[in-house]
Amino acid sequence: MLSHQLKQHVIDGEKTIIQNPTDQQKKDHEKAEFEVHEVYAVDVLVSSGEGKAKDAGQRTTIYKRDPSKQYGLKMKTSRAFFSEVERRFDAMPFTLRAFEDEKKARMGVVECAKHELLQPFNVLYEKEGEFVAQFKFTVLLMPNGPMRITSGPFEPDLYKSEMEVQDAELKALLQSSASRKTQKKKKKKASKTAENATSGETLEENEAGD
Repeated sequence: MLSHQLKQHVIDGEKTIIQNPTDQQKKDHEKAEFEVHEVYAVDVLVSSGEGKAKDAGQRTTIYKRDPSKQYGLKMKTSRAFFSEVERRFDAMPFTLRAFEDEKKARMGVVECAKHELLQPFNVLYEKEGEFVAQFKFTVLLMPNGPMRITSGPFEPDLYKSEMEVQDAELKALLQSSASRKTQKKKKKKASKTAENATSGETLEENEAGD
């Protein structure tokens, strides 16, 4: 699963964050540096199964246009449909239900998808009986740290798990704050605590000397 950089009218930018990669994917995945004022859609999927979702051949109704592809459509219905896609949705995802005549849209999408003018969002399935949970949000990379600007309703107190993070480094990371302001406050507080402790020790030494 990939989390993508976002740009105007682009939901799958060049920079990506890969989730739970295989050894080969780690080698193939292109490294990139985060930069201030970039925007990312962080997409986290967790499965009770193996996490290997498969396309079961279910017909999709969600597509998006690929601006890099060009083709002269032959069917009049396809041309009219694609023209409306360009005008209304540009390169953003859309559903066939958004069209006034959904029947014609279903006819027109076939030729467009066949020649890769449109990319389908395929319906993926986990093994029967397993559960999949998704948590997705948009984050801005600001000078003072990341700023989450979208989020769904989530109350951690309502969820209990039998599993827990074992890795000490990951635990420390999860407990830390992504905000630079919070980090500075913690450092300042720790520094002040250390300073007070040092002052107390010096005072005790002076009293002992007297």
